[in-house]
Order: sequence, then C-alpha cells, then structure tokens
Amino acid sequence: MADSRFLVVRNDEEQYSIWPADRELPAGWHDAGFAGTREECLSHVDTVWTDMRPRSVREVPS
Repeated sequence: MADSRFLVVRNDEEQYSIWPADRELPAGWHDAGFAGTREECLSHVDTVWTDMRPRSVREVPS
C-alpha cells in the first residue's frame, strides 16, 4: 500500500480529499489535477485547501 498512487479530488463545495488512483471516483468528486503517493497528496491538500469552509458558506454575503 505504501507504493499506491492516489489522486487529489475535489467536490462541488471545493472540499478536498484523496482517492486511490486505480478506483472510479465517487459521485460528486472530480480529479483536482494532482497525483502521487498518499503522503504527497496529503501534503498537496494541506497547501491548496487553506479555507476549509464549504464554498456555499464562504459565498454567503455578510
């Protein structure tokens, strides 16, 4: 499993996760354009997902 490849995936609310590269993506999730080891993908998610609030919450007028 240490050599397994993963994809960084994102849903319509701009929430990120990782998913095994050899499996079909679950409904509502899309390839976010980054693949690598589990650790590389988690590191990438830490870098790009700076606001963990769902998009629908971020876009609510204040």
